[in-house]
Amino acid sequence: MTKFDIQTLLIESFEDYKLDNTERRALADKLATAELKADDLSYLRNQSFSLVQQIIRESGDALQALKWLEQVIKQLDKARGSDGEVLAESWFSPGNSCVNGIRHQLKRAVKSVDICVFTIADDDLTEAILATHKRGVKVRIITDNDKINDVGSDIDYLARQGIEIKLDNTSYHMHHKFALFDGERLINGSFNWTRSASKYNSEDITLTDDGRHVQAFSRHFEQLWHYFPNYSH
Repeated sequence: MTKFDIQTLLIESFEDYKLDNTERRALADKLATAELKADDLSYLRNQSFSLVQQIIRESGDALQALKWLEQVIKQLDKARGSDGEVLAESWFSPGNSCVNGIRHQLKRAVKSVDICVFTIADDDLTEAILATHKRGVKVRIITDNDKINDVGSDIDYLARQGIEIKLDNTSYHMHHKFALFDGERLINGSFNWTRSASKYNSEDITLTDDGRHVQAFSRHFEQLWHYFPNYSH
């Protein structure tokens, strides 16, 4: 049983966007008996994300597809085992470590970047986001309307460059500060994406590729993306 055999099994199970009990047991059995390396499991994980991303782009049926993905990732994580290495890095401000960590992930992204932050007001981050967009990576941003007209806000600028943006225009606040890269890595923490956060504030962000957290945040991002209206500049 190779990774390609398991990939075929995943593709077949994805036809109805459901991983039923029979399919889940079959997948678990195949993963348990197959002699797969960590790279093989990463390949299967990436292919699973690609299936879901294609459906989201074509039909917008995101929530059911993400439920399927969540079940698949659980099985792949089990196959990786408790000794599998999980990416976990943390950075703090004041200082440039938070910004540098975000910029590095933007440069690494090859398929998609989903950003969900209260505001963006840092030229270094803005230029890194724009450079990612210009490389052909699909960039989506969800933000709040509270700071949209403040001096230094880069949201309108990014929208005018062709980046898709959704805006929370309610009387409440969309106060998240997280981003997803290729549907595989998550950055999350208190760090505001602003210059003042780097220069003055005590903030933090953590990077992880733990599938449990990545999927939870991916699912929430899609919910917000479908709920909030498009930003019109």
